[in-house]
Amino acid sequence: MNTMHPDPKTTDITAVIDDLGRRAKAAARDLSMASTQDRNRALTEAAAALRAATDDILAANAKDLESIKGSDKDAAFVDRLTLTDDRVAAMADALDAIAAQDDPLGRTLATFDRPNGLKIERVSVPIGVIAMIYESRPNVGSDAGALCIKSGNAVILRGGSESLHSSRVIVDCLARGLAAAGLPQDAVQLVDTRDRAAVKALLHSIDTVDLAIPRGGRGLVSLVQREARVPTLLHLDGNNHTYVHESADLEKAIGLVRNAKMRRTGICGATECVVVDAAIAETFLPKLAAAMPDCELRGDDAARRILPDITPASDDDWHTEYLSNIMSVRVVDDAAEGIAFVQGHSSGHTDAIVAEDKATARRFMAAVDSAVVMHNASTQFSDGGEFGMGAEIGIATGKMHARGPVGAEQLTSFKYFVFGDGQQRD
Repeated sequence: MNTMHPDPKTTDITAVIDDLGRRAKAAARDLSMASTQDRNRALTEAAAALRAATDDILAANAKDLESIKGSDKDAAFVDRLTLTDDRVAAMADALDAIAAQDDPLGRTLATFDRPNGLKIERVSVPIGVIAMIYESRPNVGSDAGALCIKSGNAVILRGGSESLHSSRVIVDCLARGLAAAGLPQDAVQLVDTRDRAAVKALLHSIDTVDLAIPRGGRGLVSLVQREARVPTLLHLDGNNHTYVHESADLEKAIGLVRNAKMRRTGICGATECVVVDAAIAETFLPKLAAAMPDCELRGDDAARRILPDITPASDDDWHTEYLSNIMSVRVVDDAAEGIAFVQGHSSGHTDAIVAEDKATARRFMAAVDSAVVMHNASTQFSDGGEFGMGAEIGIATGKMHARGPVGAEQLTSFKYFVFGDGQQRD
């Protein structure tokens, strides 16, 4: 198994992380030179290993779930931690899907022919060593490992302590795939300790880590923002909105809002606030409430005049990622106010408009500065798998390097190849 089991009482965590980093850096050099066929074979062999190890993965996951019994973990946390036969199968399918994609490496992104005869090419290359720091969602380790193998990067996985048993078996399956393809198993390594000092040590590893990616709640992301001495690719919380314009097909809107909120409440693509035009609110909101009896609605004064039994919304509600069966409701006068409200309260992850007026939809999509903006679609489609990436390492909400779902292509950088024939600069 490609993990370490340090004893926190006797082990210097910084030394452990340094060793992982050195091994990852060496593996990254080898992986960057590996053929497309070998990297793809590693993924398909790892997918087969996941399927063969389903019982072991579920047994390990049962230990993880047992470890949080009696804790204060909410239903969304438990859902993210839980693996099932279907979820393990989906993890394996994602690896096969990533293997089937075009190689993101060695692509010629641009060419320049200079007057002096030099030919310049911009070519895609791996980033190097990725530190993936995530909370207790064990499938993230599988997705991140696979995307890094595909893109020629080595990855150091630091998952949540509650998912440690599951993560060990999953990483072992990835290591088996690498070994079967003749590639270095150190390309995917697990920080096998619950010691929180490991996160800070990774973030300070300027000699070995080229990029750190956090995936989790605002607390984790804030920690990374404060502590990181290495470059980061940030994934902030998903305070997402669905705006129902007065031109919307109301039956379509009800179905979309329910799916966007309730399909899975604990994922970052879930809608947390529905914004409704006043012109349709008296018709739409009672139908929406009837369609969502399993969701607590918290509304502003205008919404509560129509639905007097719902909970009053506080100022905090407009900024909250509930990750639960709670949704805030805001009534606005028109599209200008709706756009302004979404712009003012969105976390920049995913926002949607439901409208038959295409001009208004375009106006909303141009004005709202989120990584993903949708028209007449559920925000739960904000997902790398749904975007055809096979899986994602996260949703980047910043504006540099990558934005939106981060797949294998987004885990590449580039360098310039310059071809000459004896040219010397004057």
